[in-house]
Amino acid sequence: MSQSLKRRPSSRGAPDPLGVLSVIRRLEVGPARLERKRLVTPYRVATARGSVGADLVYSYEEDVFDPGNPADRNLASVIGAQVALNYGLFCEEIVFHGPLDAVDRAFLLASARNTAREIYVKKFLEPNPFLRGKATKLPAVRRRDYLRARLTFPDARAPQREDRASWSTSRQRHAVLSSGGKDSLLTYGLMREIGRETHAVFLNESGRHWFTALTAYRHFAARIPDTAKVWTNSDRVFAWMLRQLPFVRPDFADVRSDEYPIRLWTVAVFLFGALPVLRKRGIGRLLIGDEHDTTRRATFRGIPHYDGLYDQSRFFDEAMSRYFRRKGWNIAQFSILRPLSELLVQKTLAERYPELLRLQVSCHAAHRGDGVVRPCGRCEKCRRIVAMLVALGRDPGECGYAPEQVAACLAALPEQGIHQERAGVAQVAHMLREQGRLEGPVVGGTRARPQPAVLKLRIDAERSPLTAIPHDLRDPLARILLEHAQSAVCRVGRVWVDTALLKDLELSPPYPFEPTVDDAAADALGEASRAFVLGELTWPEAAERFRQVDVALLPVGSTEQHGPHLPLDTDAFDAELTAKRVAASCADPRPLVLPAIPYGVSYAHEDFAGTLSVSPETLARMVHEIGMCVAREGVTKLVIVNGHGGNSPALHFAAQMINREAHIFTCVDTGETSDPDVAEICDVKNDAHAGDIETSTSLAARPELVRMDRAVKFVPEFSSSYLDFTSRRSIGWYARTARISPSGVFGDPTRATREKGERIWEVTVRRLVELVESLKRLSLDEIYQKRY
Repeated sequence: MSQSLKRRPSSRGAPDPLGVLSVIRRLEVGPARLERKRLVTPYRVATARGSVGADLVYSYEEDVFDPGNPADRNLASVIGAQVALNYGLFCEEIVFHGPLDAVDRAFLLASARNTAREIYVKKFLEPNPFLRGKATKLPAVRRRDYLRARLTFPDARAPQREDRASWSTSRQRHAVLSSGGKDSLLTYGLMREIGRETHAVFLNESGRHWFTALTAYRHFAARIPDTAKVWTNSDRVFAWMLRQLPFVRPDFADVRSDEYPIRLWTVAVFLFGALPVLRKRGIGRLLIGDEHDTTRRATFRGIPHYDGLYDQSRFFDEAMSRYFRRKGWNIAQFSILRPLSELLVQKTLAERYPELLRLQVSCHAAHRGDGVVRPCGRCEKCRRIVAMLVALGRDPGECGYAPEQVAACLAALPEQGIHQERAGVAQVAHMLREQGRLEGPVVGGTRARPQPAVLKLRIDAERSPLTAIPHDLRDPLARILLEHAQSAVCRVGRVWVDTALLKDLELSPPYPFEPTVDDAAADALGEASRAFVLGELTWPEAAERFRQVDVALLPVGSTEQHGPHLPLDTDAFDAELTAKRVAASCADPRPLVLPAIPYGVSYAHEDFAGTLSVSPETLARMVHEIGMCVAREGVTKLVIVNGHGGNSPALHFAAQMINREAHIFTCVDTGETSDPDVAEICDVKNDAHAGDIETSTSLAARPELVRMDRAVKFVPEFSSSYLDFTSRRSIGWYARTARISPSGVFGDPTRATREKGERIWEVTVRRLVELVESLKRLSLDEIYQKRY
């Protein structure tokens, strides 16, 4: 089944002012070829001049792939796709071959759209020395979407059971995406000092950029066993792609510039290449560099964008963490340096880890000399590093700079300046002026003046919130960093205000991309943690909680027969426990759990004693009125957690009525978020009631109420496959249970185990947490339509 996602703007017959950029008819990516230590993804470009190809290669030092495993082929397809995301502005079509599921396709489309916008603004509207011809004079056109390419997935298909495999990872294991620059060196030093298991994963680029990392890699490889290296020729593929773009100067390799000619989606090319290493080693946290001023949004001639730094921003970290969770890869991505300015990063590295400072090579034009790697001493990055080290009273020679290079960098500062946040430039210039090392009061147009916040830890709600770092790392890291920062400040309006950081940490909300309470502990929560259970609050407490959160969970179950071996309240108990575990595992503010409705539409089971049923009209009216009440309290997102399939029609009717009258988001989950995962754990045909699934979950939740000695197998057989409950093509139909099963069982409870039940609980809660967390972060407008 082929799937195409078309995102090209409609010109309606008028000349397209950006039409000069459409120079590639088709870019084909994949299918990937896999070996145990190697991944090769073919790239083929078709233009009016013909067709040419190149191979994107990743090589590993250890076995990381099983070529026959569908999940490995899926991972390889995603890795190989990343380079192509830089060219959606120039292609009519990009074809991604390989088994990419719906989560992958949505991620690739969103990333391609974002990158097209960034490249249009940063590489075409702003000055770019690599361009020629009409592309140098493009107008600023405001569009909702700048992606010109149609993304096509010829191998798209519904996820198969063998395609998806959750990765077994541990949040106690950390990987640092390492480059030999100050950010990754400081990150490694800090994580090592606070006693965390930390793996340095280096990406070896085929070009001269590898010189930047070579000194650090040699040091780590010789001394630190967990060091890893991944080789890729992505630089060669990027250069090959530039030769397919006629508006790029043919002598682009000879143009001296501190910027790449076209590409802006670069970090992901390395990051995805590291994932097979993380999977093999069971690493659950991926740390990247980047400091305070890399997370920023801007507007250029009325066009909103991320200022070309999206893949170095907190927004990127969160997008990647969400994607990893949706894939079941169980990795959280973040940076521990965002509260630090670049100057404070350099200061902390130099003062606390001088042995790591000597490994720093922050120059993309570095070269080998006398058997060691040396910086060029002429580029903007060298000017910046030299300026910061001198301002801090350090000898740039520690990072390989010769005295004449230091003098040249300082002499060039007034005229050429440095690429850094304005406050940072002003502070560096001020410090240099105080030492008598700067001629004149200006660095590149920025006047020297003290900016004390630059040397403090800066907590900002958008750029560097406390919640962007996992809770267990905050206190030990803050204590170290405060030894090198002058203090900590938080952003209030447009000013920085001093704050007691260590005290703030005690009250700070949890990290949103890892469960705060594991499922096994959720039903043993202390009273203080139960502030999300509405029925246990006083009315003043409830009023406060409704001011804090706009998401509520309404568990709905039933009281009905569940075979001769399970209790009558199985559906009601499971729905309520699900809602409470989901809320307990969410980040603050946790959603409110409303009192459960224990009665459902159960007339089908009335031939068995103990079944208490209400009509669809009664259930729908009750849910509708509850929904209207919570909407008046300020809830704008209501998730109905349904434990009984027979309730579904009534609940969907009620959800429609709530949405129609209260205009709030209302949804019903009867297991849809986790059904594909549960089907991989329990695969008994027609296991629909009191069978393997429900008996396993009951054994895991309350085994004392399960009478396994009375469990009987009854797997119904129907005259048409369209009637099978577990068929992908089954229709909805209704019948009295006693006409089908004499015991009331549909399935095989004799196969149930506590271990299976625990796995079902884990995936059910995790998928619903993902849904709730995504809803929490969105306004109603954003739910109904994704905004840039």
